[in-house]
Amino acid sequence: MIENPAAASPDNARLLRRGFALEWITLAWNVIGIVVLAFAALGARSVALAGFGLDSLIEIGASTVVIWELSGTGEDRRRKAMRLIGAAFVALALYLLVQSTWLLAAGHHAHHSAAGIAWTAVTAVVMFALAAGKARTGAALGNPVLETEGRVTFIDGLLATAVLLGLVMNAAWGLWWADPLAGYVIVYYGIKEARGALTH
Repeated sequence: MIENPAAASPDNARLLRRGFALEWITLAWNVIGIVVLAFAALGARSVALAGFGLDSLIEIGASTVVIWELSGTGEDRRRKAMRLIGAAFVALALYLLVQSTWLLAAGHHAHHSAAGIAWTAVTAVVMFALAAGKARTGAALGNPVLETEGRVTFIDGLLATAVLLGLVMNAAWGLWWADPLAGYVIVYYGIKEARGALTH
């Protein structure tokens, strides 16, 4: 049985509180993001923005798993949490693979979306900052679940950047295919991280 990190030292208790705070911020941001992206996607008829909203659901699920894991003790609980996060990576990779392939095959041209550009730009910055915080806090706590979910957040930041570049390139030069091509890069990264989480 692994003891709760909060019981080990005041430093660990502080780190644990930080871990909870990072996850709750991630959770709240993505809940708001689903609403913002829904309106932006409908306005622009953008499959990429709609898909990014679905990605936010995966991030919400991953954050919920970590909050659950941080609230308890035991190696079995940790293994279950790692499997759930691994499954989130698999879901993210499959969603990106299907969406990117469909966009390319259909030759879908979305309208311009100023709201989508603004939201994905800010989201990319926020997700990269949260991912860095989770990586540091998870390493300090010796908690692979928090570290692994930090990589989910990092991929969320990469996806936000890819969607942002696609929206900007479409708006500026009409290059509608930029976003789905970038999605394939993230598919590879997501599968790699899924394997690491599921075999941990």
